[in-house]
Amino acid sequence: MAATQVAMTDTLRRATIEDADTLSSLGARTFAETFAHLYPPEDLETFLAYAYGLERTRNDLAHPDKASWILEDEDGEAIGYALAGPCDLPHDDVKPGDGELKRIYLLKSHQGGGRGTRLLNTALEWLEKDGPRPLWIGVWSENFGAQRLYGRLGFEKVGEYYFPVGETRDLEFILRRG
Repeated sequence: MAATQVAMTDTLRRATIEDADTLSSLGARTFAETFAHLYPPEDLETFLAYAYGLERTRNDLAHPDKASWILEDEDGEAIGYALAGPCDLPHDDVKPGDGELKRIYLLKSHQGGGRGTRLLNTALEWLEKDGPRPLWIGVWSENFGAQRLYGRLGFEKVGEYYFPVGETRDLEFILRRG
């Protein structure tokens, strides 16, 4: 079966508070799978506990202005997710009402076949459900593939900041569309 056909058997749905445990563990797993090689173990552990802890995940899911989606394979295993909401990136041009794609991750074993595009498009459509507005994304300065993808979608680099992962500080690019 072709990769694009495999992706069509996946289920993409809006996450609920009942998904907090799943999203918390999936978030930590996908971040570590993608970036663990960049950080000392203590920095990674500190960051994962903060960024993907169960309480923070529950708060995101309960927030009326945020939305999360969960992608499940044909066996019901959570393989990817996205989080979107109000922009809180550190840029002087961010205004109330601006939206942000906050997270989008897939397990490496399930990348390809249009899954990431499906998650991304769902989040962007939700962010603009009430009409076009400025949208923001923070992306690691060395994630060239994501930068190219976001560029094709009309996002442009408008700033930089340092993203803390424990004691490590990563250079992040701030992208905006609209």
